[in-house]
Amino acid sequence: MTKAEQKLNNEIEKGKSPSFQYFFFDQHKTIESFQQGFADIGGQKKVDANTTYHALSVTKTFTAIATLQLVERGLLELEKPVIYYLPLFQFGPEITVTQLLNHSSGIPNPIPLAWIHLESENQSFERNAYFHQIFQKNKKVKSKPNEKFAYSNLNYVILGQLIEEVSGKTFEDYIIENIVRKLPICQDDLAFSISNTDEHAKGYHKWMTFSNLILGLFINKSKFMGEKEGRWKPFKNYYVNGAPYGGLIGKPKAFVSYVQELMNENSSLISEKYKTMMFQENQNNPNTGMCLGWFSGEINGVKYYAHAGGGGGYYCEIRIYPKINRGSVIFFNRTGMSDERYLDKIDRFFI
Repeated sequence: MTKAEQKLNNEIEKGKSPSFQYFFFDQHKTIESFQQGFADIGGQKKVDANTTYHALSVTKTFTAIATLQLVERGLLELEKPVIYYLPLFQFGPEITVTQLLNHSSGIPNPIPLAWIHLESENQSFERNAYFHQIFQKNKKVKSKPNEKFAYSNLNYVILGQLIEEVSGKTFEDYIIENIVRKLPICQDDLAFSISNTDEHAKGYHKWMTFSNLILGLFINKSKFMGEKEGRWKPFKNYYVNGAPYGGLIGKPKAFVSYVQELMNENSSLISEKYKTMMFQENQNNPNTGMCLGWFSGEINGVKYYAHAGGGGGYYCEIRIYPKINRGSVIFFNRTGMSDERYLDKIDRFFI
């Protein structure tokens, strides 16, 4: 067993996650992959290639690419005020599309943990009506545009509205048609819904933790969580209220295909010109590593671009190392609340 595999197995052996799936790859093939653990602890169902997970904020990278596609098509301009496209935009005339992408708009970020609804409520859920209420409660910016970096899911709710406004499609349809369908994957491998409940990993939160105590302050645990399974409390199947900042659900291998397509010089997703723009750090907010929808970092002297996705019951990361043509993906079905840069711990064995 390699050191990388042992480190990952320790996550399960020490009770830190019910399961994991990890991939390290180049543009064409998987170089290393490890998977272990249970998608369903109570049912003793192990994870496999068909297991799906919530990707949560990794979705923001898709939203960023969609925005840049529309810029390339002449339907959007990055430095134009958002209010030019959305006349009812409430945060003033100065905030630009770029500032939404790189989280420098100053728009607040109320705690989004409660922004979920059960699978059974999905057909009747009205996203725009829901977020209208959120925006009404959060009317003022926290800082001036481009004054500082401040991560906000609401930036990407607005980007989703922009994409819908200028494309004439729903956000979900635009992403599926212009990104997902360009990948060499099956239709159900990556979507905004749970394609097969039998193959979807249950999301879990550790029972005997302080965070489990405070979880009840943010969500109705009796509504959104099931009965305890060993050391873990499972979430019932749910959807994120804001698809543009966290709605994608899929197989880890589908996200491998996504990153591989981005690594290609002639990517079908985005031209080299706009890919370079996407991976350019905001020089007005140095040392944040924030680009357009991606964060930058470095490991063993090699630069990478990455994004994490975390929330109730799930945590994941995707990463691309452009200079060495490598990428990595990891998924867990346990709660993650911050950008852990977990891939630093595993990728270092291969770089």
